Amino acid sequence: MQAMQYITAAILAAFVGYVGAWYTGAIEGNFALLLFMATVVTGAYWLGERLVFLPRRRRAAQALQDAAAQRRAELDRMGIQKVDGDIQEAQGRILMQPWWLDWTAGLFPVIAIVFLLRSFLFEPFKIPSGSMIPTLLVGDLILVNKFTYGIRLPVINKKITDGTPVRRGDVMVFRYPPQPSMDYIKRVVGIPGDEVAYLNKRLTINGQPVPTTALPDYFDQDAMRYFKQFEEQLGDKRHRVIVNTDAPAFVQGASNFQGRDQCRYSVEGVACTVPQGHYFLMGDNRDNSLDSRYWGFVPDENIVGRAFFVWMNFGNFKRIGSFN
Repeated sequence: MQAMQYITAAILAAFVGYVGAWYTGAIEGNFALLLFMATVVTGAYWLGERLVFLPRRRRAAQALQDAAAQRRAELDRMGIQKVDGDIQEAQGRILMQPWWLDWTAGLFPVIAIVFLLRSFLFEPFKIPSGSMIPTLLVGDLILVNKFTYGIRLPVINKKITDGTPVRRGDVMVFRYPPQPSMDYIKRVVGIPGDEVAYLNKRLTINGQPVPTTALPDYFDQDAMRYFKQFEEQLGDKRHRVIVNTDAPAFVQGASNFQGRDQCRYSVEGVACTVPQGHYFLMGDNRDNSLDSRYWGFVPDENIVGRAFFVWMNFGNFKRIGSFN
């Protein structure tokens, strides 16, 4: 058992070291991989507890009880009726889980539930930037549906069911193509085969202008200024966008991404043909969003899920609810 203490201490130290290195920026962490490994390791300890360690402790406790019963029987034959001592406390100590099982097998049910929920049903995210204003604000805590677009295996993100096709207007969380360890959130404006153009701050899809209605100006409390606000309709979904009329229309600093030959940049903006198996996404804060205009298309294998609900914003409880 002493060897298991050292092994467990080394495993826990490795987990703590990984998290610490990730937190300090020494390595690029992967939470999905970390959670998967934690599930596997604690699951192995949980099985070991059920199949090996607990039966071993029970046998030791039973052996103690049998020895005590044999001793009482011998004392009875000698005519000694009163026997001092109680073995229940000793049995309790024998049956008690050691610390190294408390911190592994004891945590497995909770870790397994979190892993399954996060991998196949819903995953929480926090909005870190204003690229999706006014739909989503900085500090919004959102839920992402992981099965709408098809169930994917955790870590490797391989799709195993088809699910519902991605639709224009969906708010999608995805792995940022230039750095897949990072999760981004944007709105889908183009699906495979679409000709998407954003010229002079006007969105058109397949040559048809997206229906737009002017709304009262939007006041951004962080920027302390007003922006032009519009309601767009992509498919059957209506959502709001804001535009900075002082910002230039042309896309400045677009990278040399894969499939850039499918895009045409000009002083008016950009027009792209979306390749098969890819999507074109933009932020609702059109002039403050690093999106497909700059780094290209999102491949299907990078999809994480569809964002649909704000479950908390500690600075504004009125934010709680669903959104388009």
